[in-house]
Amino acid sequence: MPSPKVVILGSGNVASALALAIDKTRAGEIVQIFSRNIEHARRLASCLGCAGAIDSPEKVTDCADIYLVSLADDAVTSTLSRIKPNGALWLHTSGSLDMSVLADMSDRYGVFYPLQTFSLNREVDLSAVTLFTEGSSPEVETEIAEFGEKIFKNIIHADSATRSRMHVAAVFACNFSNYLWSIAHDLLAKNDIPFDVLAPLLHETLAKALTMPPREGQTGPARRGDLRIIEAHASSLPPKEQEIYRLLSKCIMDDFYGTEK
Repeated sequence: MPSPKVVILGSGNVASALALAIDKTRAGEIVQIFSRNIEHARRLASCLGCAGAIDSPEKVTDCADIYLVSLADDAVTSTLSRIKPNGALWLHTSGSLDMSVLADMSDRYGVFYPLQTFSLNREVDLSAVTLFTEGSSPEVETEIAEFGEKIFKNIIHADSATRSRMHVAAVFACNFSNYLWSIAHDLLAKNDIPFDVLAPLLHETLAKALTMPPREGQTGPARRGDLRIIEAHASSLPPKEQEIYRLLSKCIMDDFYGTEK
């Protein structure tokens, strides 16, 4: 059976990772890359051999089998309004959008959401990532899974409400944590200390979080209720970092001690 022809709408982190994985696993033949920035579309297309690069929604071919929409959430509706609907399988990769945003494009639509952080120029093994799917019908859900299983080993159904909650949890676990790491990096850099001195600490923190409830693994001055150390730390920081430190310390103490401290 020939591979399905795939159009990728988007050229950012998620779109690039999925396009490269589809190409590498031969899950589909990518025939077009759309991006509002033509140079970004060309850059990704150049990694895929025969894929065409376009920057106009009106130029999106209507002859593909699968359309994978991986755009910023606020750009999806306006972009799709300029593309001719067809009977193909339309999927979006968002953790927050309802799948109904694709309903005008085809009767066959759904969600193709990999729960992972992606960055350009960093390859991710998608076979180890969980793919969450949702389809406009049981038949479409099966079709999505059959396409996804060529790339992902673990595929789970998740409706819009569940997917949204997972996305929020992922923001706390990944995006917010990474921002705190960036603060730690800058604090160390000011003293010419390499960030990798924290590597054993970060590895152990993650290992504990994955083997026990994270609340049970909480340590540090706020967990101990050590107000003297908290104040000393906070006072040594610039205003923005001081505000973050005080807020997080208060949240931890409220969680463990209520109004006792």
